[in-house]
Amino acid sequence: MKNRMLTAAAAAGVVVMAAAGCSSGTADEEGGDSELTMWVQEDLPDRVAATQEIVDAFAEQSGVEVELVPVAEDQFSQLITSAAAASDLPDVIGGLSLPQVRTLSSNDLIDTDAVGSVLDTLDRSTFSEKALELTSDGDTSLAVPSESWTQMLYYRTDLFEAAGLDAPDSYEKILGAAELLDDGDIAGFVGATAPGDAFTEQTFEHIALGNGCELVDSAGEVQLDSDACVGAFEFYGELITESSVPGAQDVETTRASYFAGDAAMFVWSSFVLDEMAGLRDDAKPSCTECQEDPGFLAENTGVVTSIAGPDGPEPAQFGEITSWTTTVTADAESATALIEYMMSDGYEPWIAIAPEGKVPVRTGTPEEPTLFTDAWGTLPVGVDTKAPLSDFYGDEVLSAVAAGPENLARWGLTQGQGDLLGALQGEQPIAAGVSEATQGADAEAVVEQTTEVVRSIAESVQ
Repeated sequence: MKNRMLTAAAAAGVVVMAAAGCSSGTADEEGGDSELTMWVQEDLPDRVAATQEIVDAFAEQSGVEVELVPVAEDQFSQLITSAAAASDLPDVIGGLSLPQVRTLSSNDLIDTDAVGSVLDTLDRSTFSEKALELTSDGDTSLAVPSESWTQMLYYRTDLFEAAGLDAPDSYEKILGAAELLDDGDIAGFVGATAPGDAFTEQTFEHIALGNGCELVDSAGEVQLDSDACVGAFEFYGELITESSVPGAQDVETTRASYFAGDAAMFVWSSFVLDEMAGLRDDAKPSCTECQEDPGFLAENTGVVTSIAGPDGPEPAQFGEITSWTTTVTADAESATALIEYMMSDGYEPWIAIAPEGKVPVRTGTPEEPTLFTDAWGTLPVGVDTKAPLSDFYGDEVLSAVAAGPENLARWGLTQGQGDLLGALQGEQPIAAGVSEATQGADAEAVVEQTTEVVRSIAESVQ
């Protein structure tokens, strides 16, 4: 979802297929690597160009050349499997999602000693504790956490204020607002429902976490058939069937409905912030008010980060940590030097590629503890037009986005079931269940069927 929520396969994918078989390093006379291959899941042309500038600066400083290979997120699993089978792994990989980190780890493809060395050199105290926890397997660090994006519920503050409604931060308030504001011209809520779509699973996980619905328990047993999960399916099914729009909804259609002024609430990631401000020509708000004031939606949108369900112990929020890691076949000295550079001298320009979805999880340095978080707040966002987020959003919104790394939760990871989380990405059984529930199917029956599929997948990865 980080690359515009899985929308950008880009022409770079063609390059990747050709480059996947490239050598992962050329040995110099002293036995080190004079060239590293770095895969990075930033495949939009402008982001690839910006990343190339960063690695070129590293090469000039270190004398180690870097072959940059952009990889489309939806091609990563296939390409890394092929590369491993051919004994031709890249040296460094960037932009890895949490499930992808676990997939690499379960296949013993990560040099965890090298990863630990990078974190020790940079000082672990300069990183978000939550980010370090989610990228570790027990006491073993699997990746160097770099940045985060978070899922949020966006809502029209002007409509809520006119109706005398509180911020929609609970199941009860969301349902009540959706029912009241759904008037035929405006849907009360739009959210992902498309089967087989990771965005549907991510949206539902965001909502389900707040109700105390967990994929597994501390023993690793699948808990999707718990009362809390049934309640989450019932809630989302009612929300969609009673107060949303017809047809399967995905990453594009949910954004389009809200941008057109046709919905009072929707769920998306922080990557939408620059688009909502009218800074991206191919995804601009088109509401009636937006014609005269392109910043109308940004000015009249509030965010809810954590949602509370009636069965949940506390509100929760879905999010993603993206990371760097090095593979078992890489020259550790050169590979760690590159990652250290990307997390120090190259860190601010890396975050600047898309600040709205790259909230730093390394806050600063030992000498300047808030160096990177302070810089993040001043970075311009946008594609066709550039401007700081602070030009369009108030402190409340920006503070919520910045705090995301510390508040996010994920299914399976803290229970030591990251391998299962990775395995579910292919078949997407939860997204299929959500699709059925939002078409009016009985929630208990949907959960029973979905749980059987998840348990079967869990058994296959044990």
